[in-house]
Amino acid sequence: MEGFYQRFLSILLMVLLPVWVQAGTTVYKYRDGEGHILFTDNPRLGHRMTLLKRFHFSYEKPRSGGRAPSLAKIKARIRKYSPYIASAARRYHLDPDLIHAVILAESAYQPRARSPKGAIGLMQLMPQTARRLGVNNPWDPKQNIRGGAAYLRSLLDRYQGDLKLALAAYNAGENAVERYGKVVPPYKETMLFVKKVKEFMDKGMVAFLD
Repeated sequence: MEGFYQRFLSILLMVLLPVWVQAGTTVYKYRDGEGHILFTDNPRLGHRMTLLKRFHFSYEKPRSGGRAPSLAKIKARIRKYSPYIASAARRYHLDPDLIHAVILAESAYQPRARSPKGAIGLMQLMPQTARRLGVNNPWDPKQNIRGGAAYLRSLLDRYQGDLKLALAAYNAGENAVERYGKVVPPYKETMLFVKKVKEFMDKGMVAFLD
C-alpha cells in the first residue's frame, strides 16, 4: 500500500494552473528497472532509478478561497485523508483519482474550508446536498468524503458516465446542466473547474509522499 501512495502521490501539483501562484518546488521524474514511473520532490527516492526529467511546478489557491497551503501541509493532508478516499472509491465504484482531483480543486484538502456560497469541507458540500446524501456532519472529513463520493456516483449515473457533465453538475448543479440542454453551462467558474479536475486526473492525480 505504501508503494501505491508513493506512485499515487507523485504528480498532484505539477498540473495546477499558474493562477494565483502561492507555492512551488522542483519535481523529478524517474523510471525504475520495471518501467514504473515515479514523480517526486525528493531526489533520494530516485536512487538507482533513471532520471527522465526535472521541472518546476506551482499551485494555486483552492476554489473555496483562502491561501494556497504549503507543500508540507498538502503532503500531511493527503496522507491523512487517503484512506477515507480509498474507502469511498471502493464503496461507490469510483476512480480514487477523481475524488482526489475534486478535493484538490475544491479545498486543497482543507477540512475546515468554507466557500463564500456556504459549501463545506473537503469536497465542498452545500448543506442541503449534504442532508440529501445523509451526511449528518459535513465538517467531519470521513462523512464529507463519503457524501461527495456518493454525489459524484449519482451524477455519473444520471449522465451515463459523462464525466464532464457530472463535474459540471457537481459545480453548478443539475438544474444548470439541464437548463443548457445537458452541456457544460457557459459559466467561467464551472468551465474552469471541469478543466482543472480533468487535468488532475489525466496526469494521474499524484502528489508526494516522502
